[in-house]
This record gives sequence, C-alpha cells and structure tokens, in this order.
Amino acid sequence: MADVQALVVSGFLGSGKTTLVRRLLEAAQRDGQRVAIISNEFGELGIDQSLLGDSAEAYVELEGGCVCCKLADDLVETLQELYERVAPERIIVETSGVALPYDTQLNFWRPPVSEWIEDDLAVVVVDAEQVRDEREIAGTFEDQVSSADLIVLNKLDLVDEQDLPAIEARLAELSDSRAVVHCVRGDVDPQLLFMPAGRTGDRTRPGPREHRHEAFESREMVLEPGLDTHEVEARIRSEDVLRAKGYVDTSSGLRLVQRVGPRIELTEVAEAPPRDMIGRIVLIRRAG
Repeated sequence: MADVQALVVSGFLGSGKTTLVRRLLEAAQRDGQRVAIISNEFGELGIDQSLLGDSAEAYVELEGGCVCCKLADDLVETLQELYERVAPERIIVETSGVALPYDTQLNFWRPPVSEWIEDDLAVVVVDAEQVRDEREIAGTFEDQVSSADLIVLNKLDLVDEQDLPAIEARLAELSDSRAVVHCVRGDVDPQLLFMPAGRTGDRTRPGPREHRHEAFESREMVLEPGLDTHEVEARIRSEDVLRAKGYVDTSSGLRLVQRVGPRIELTEVAEAPPRDMIGRIVLIRRAG
C-alpha cells in the first residue's frame, strides 16, 4: 500500500540544500514523524552528514556519482532498504549540487518503491545572489530549475529588496515560471513541501525527457592546523572552483569553511566532526 511521501531536494552547488533538509528534519522530530534521509554528496568527505548530525532515524550517503544517473540503481535499492528497515513516513533525497531533480524523481516510479510511495515532489533550492549576479545560471542550473515542481528562492538576506523583482523575472525566464517560495536560511514551512497525511489519489506518471548532464570534478585541499582565518580565505580564493566546503582548525578555533562562487564564509562549529575530516576541503569545478 502506498503510504510514504518522498521529497527530492535539489539545487546548484552551495544553494543551501543541507540547511533546508536540516530544518525539515528538526520539524519532523518535533512532530514525532519518522523520516529517512538519503544524501548524494559530490565528493567523498561526508560533510553534509556531519552538518545534519546523527539524530536522524535513518541516514544513508551515496557517493561516487549522481543519483540521477550513475547511482540510480543504488538509490532504488537504498530506498527499499530504508522502507523495510525504518518504515518511514517521509523520505528525503538530497541530491548533489550537479544532479538533475527530474531524473532523480523518476526513480520513485521504479518497482518496488513505486508500490509504497504515495506522493513525490521535486524541490530546487536557488541562491538569490547567484541569479542576481548571473553566475553559473546556464547549463546545469537551468536544467535543474526548469524541471522542478517547486522552487525555493533562498538567501534573500544577501540581496537588496529592490533587486528582488529582477531576480524573480530572470528566474521565471529560466524556469518557465515555476512556482516560487521565498526564504532565508532554508526556513520553509514543511506543509508546503509535504502533502497532508492521508491524502489519496493517483500520481501522474512523468513523461520521457532527454537526460543532459554536465561534467564536474572534485578534489581535496589539505590545510594544516593553526592558520589564521585570512590565510584560509586566501588559499580558498586562490582556487578556480565553483564550490568549496570543509572544516579547518584555525588559530581562532574550529571553523566550517564554505565557498559559493566568490563568497567565502568561515563559521564557528557547535559540534566537531570526526577528527579525520578536519583540515580537508572539498573543491568542485567543471571538468576540464
């Protein structure tokens, strides 16, 4: 019997997917709902799992490719395993920043998971600053937003209010006027992303769509402990990358380092990750 709601959370590198997933997890725990999470991180360091914490009832990380293509079979197997082991009410699949949400969503129609998924939704998280600056919005970004069921326009605190109409207009062009929800730091009402319990009705099977996938590559940068924050920022900025993420033990203490386009942030960490993750930064760029 179909009774589980499935959500694909997609979006370009650094858009804020993990922050949104963490908020959804916290809300589910407050409401006493059983949630399973599958994370498809580009790179093999497991940073997103450390950010989400180990409080999820079930968390599986799929590495070595994208769940929209290379890891599609692994995704179906993992979904079924979680269903049998955890009996979740909701399943969240957080894709890598280079994956396509529509192609990931298609896996919900494959047996045996098609027998127990009741509703499915593909959400794409968008960095408002990225759209304003016209940064990396062709190719993968456009493919992502044009195949979303719903767009979450995130990081509105990083742009001026007067810029918002132009951002929305540009996003409407790129996404064929998909529905848009505004937020800051992934703060979205879960009721917008999950249907009320007990909803019935047939899902509409999606039609065929050409699969297009840009090539990206990742590598690690190792930073020794004790560097000051300015040196850490300088080394990250010296790399020609789209995205950087990792933990560094600086002279000011442990910091989570994140780079999205030209923006670099070093933030304090409430809970330390495993020791072998510290000092390793995942760098993502277009292949070649």
